[in-house]
Amino acid sequence: MANSPANWRPEQVENLSHWIDRAADSAIILPKDAGENLRAAITAQSQGDLDPVANEAALELLRAYHGLCCGPVRPRNWHIGPTPNDDELRRLLADALIEDRLDLFLRSMQPRHPYYRQLSLAYAREQDGAKKRVLALNLARWRWMPRTPGQRYLLVNAASQEVTLWQAGEPIQRWRTIVGKPSSPTPIFSAEVSGVVFNPWWEIPPSIAAEGIAAMVRRNPALARQRGYVYRSGRYRQRPGDNNALGRMKLVMPNPYSVFLHDTSNRELFSSDERTLSHGCVRVDQALQFASALLEPGGWTQARTDETVAAGKTVTISLPEPLPVYIAYFTAEPGSSGTVKYLHDVYGRDGDAALPEDVLTRECALPPSC
Repeated sequence: MANSPANWRPEQVENLSHWIDRAADSAIILPKDAGENLRAAITAQSQGDLDPVANEAALELLRAYHGLCCGPVRPRNWHIGPTPNDDELRRLLADALIEDRLDLFLRSMQPRHPYYRQLSLAYAREQDGAKKRVLALNLARWRWMPRTPGQRYLLVNAASQEVTLWQAGEPIQRWRTIVGKPSSPTPIFSAEVSGVVFNPWWEIPPSIAAEGIAAMVRRNPALARQRGYVYRSGRYRQRPGDNNALGRMKLVMPNPYSVFLHDTSNRELFSSDERTLSHGCVRVDQALQFASALLEPGGWTQARTDETVAAGKTVTISLPEPLPVYIAYFTAEPGSSGTVKYLHDVYGRDGDAALPEDVLTRECALPPSC
């Protein structure tokens, strides 16, 4: 493996120049002098000038592909990562140059998700400034996502209030969700699902207990027992059952935010179009069918789910393999036939993001489709 950048051949530099020229089609606004300095070095045909200029321009492009520059700044509330550092990017670039696979390497550094490609096409064609801005923000969010999310994974979009099961680069099934209220938004993070708990106990967070459950247990113990609330060893819990706030299912997905995907006892709320109602957790519609779909690769069936739930005992069923779950926030998604769905910015995050002015003023890059 190479430890330092190799010399650039003229055809490699020309190829890099082409990639830099195309970057703006995905709302990547590189410093103007990156392309100008590169073209000047190409014209000068001096290897001593060409290598450092090409290395710096390529590094800036690679940073941009990972959301480290040249667009909206990754907010502190986005906890999906990690991202490579400059040393790692330089090493990968040097290897690609030595092995003469620069084109394949740069392509692999871009987000590979089909939504990113479709939104890039929409951005390049869009003439409406407001829509163009939303597309640019969401392209940046995809650059903050992992390059390889997994062969099979869950993607929760808090803005669309849906969770999608993806497999082999295709959306397999989709379920409505209830997500956090604007005052208690669902955090943006990733985790691994290792299993499903049927008939779960609810370990009630102290902040939620303080909203009324603790007072009920003290003042009206008969009503508290009827609703399944108990207080033991300094903590409030709720027994499994039809009244349980987690419903009949929750996923095993350890994370520092104590946020989980689970069922609910208030299933009528899924009929509403606006479902920002929780304290942060993600409630899933048709949760038992959802759980069965996750367990299906191990030979699990809906009939087994129904039998397990009917038995009433708390049971944890392990998934055959850990399943990545990404809880993200996208306010634009590809629709049917090349259209784009613009979603309600339920947490008001689009307005908080700063964008380079060039994102809104550059000319359409794909005539005459504009």
